[in-house]
Amino acid sequence: QVQLVESGGGLVQPGGSLRLSCVASGSILSINAMGWYRQGPGKQRELVAAITSGGRTNIADAVKGRFTISRDNAKNTLTLQMTSLKPEDTAVYYCNANIIELRSLRSLDVWGQGPPVTVSS
Repeated sequence: QVQLVESGGGLVQPGGSLRLSCVASGSILSINAMGWYRQGPGKQRELVAAITSGGRTNIADAVKGRFTISRDNAKNTLTLQMTSLKPEDTAVYYCNANIIELRSLRSLDVWGQGPPVTVSS
């Protein structure tokens, strides 16, 4: 079984910073692309940022210059550093990864549980 466990959500004031972390565990052969998605109140889930196993990133225009995505392949971890947060960043943030399972060699699309981030004064 493969799973993603996230941490780091919470309440922050506008202009503040938060760091989200995501750790993949289980029967893992390799991890391809990883990313963060978010779903705000009454909105559809949207891509925030993604990163390939080689480190190439894709950042949504809405957060470009404020959010940074990074990963540690040796530790199977993904991080989203969020700065200059705005009320419109309020959402549930989901970690996502394409994982090759060790035993079955299947390609799995795995999601984390989604810590909430609230930006409010």
